Amino acid sequence: MDLKLFGEVFVTLLVILDPPGAVPIFLALTGSMAAKHRNRAALQAVALAFGVIVAFALVGRQILAYLHIDLPALQGAGGLLLLLVALELLTGKTDDPRQEVTSNVALVPLGTPLLAGPGAIVATMLFVQRTSSWSGYLAIAVGIVAVMAIVYLVLRFSGILVRILRPSGIEVVTRIAGLLVAAIAVQLLADAIGAFVTEYLHSPH
Repeated sequence: MDLKLFGEVFVTLLVILDPPGAVPIFLALTGSMAAKHRNRAALQAVALAFGVIVAFALVGRQILAYLHIDLPALQGAGGLLLLLVALELLTGKTDDPRQEVTSNVALVPLGTPLLAGPGAIVATMLFVQRTSSWSGYLAIAVGIVAVMAIVYLVLRFSGILVRILRPSGIEVVTRIAGLLVAAIAVQLLADAIGAFVTEYLHSPH
């Protein structure tokens, strides 16, 4: 196995996915769930993120080329989706006790685009593009699995914070998480717009 490439994949994805940074958002979306359902949501979110990242690593370029989608468009779509989630968190719509809370939040927005977002997808696609040996592909696969295992463990044991914070603390965390998600969304949109402008300026007219 290519240990150097494994290290690059592991560190890059760990920084992009940022497990500690995902905890407030995870708690904001699942804080009112029973412990069993919250643990299942963590597993579903990580499983979906893993599946999306692996799928794009294998056939991402072909999918985007077939649909005539540029990477900045993918970033912009992820940003818009996160912005909708951020507005719900900031306005408190997710706190309505009459609202049925399901583990669907594990799929959207947790699994994607928060974990398997444009950053992780693009980084993985670039790593795959760089290598052409089985040792390299193995290093990328092991790196992805290792990072996802860490993300799952961090989310799985975030329930300890639920017991410490209690409902009032969870409400505060929800507002903070909404602000963080809004910032991530705006950054994704800004990057996408910047990429489109740069591409336009450098394209022949």
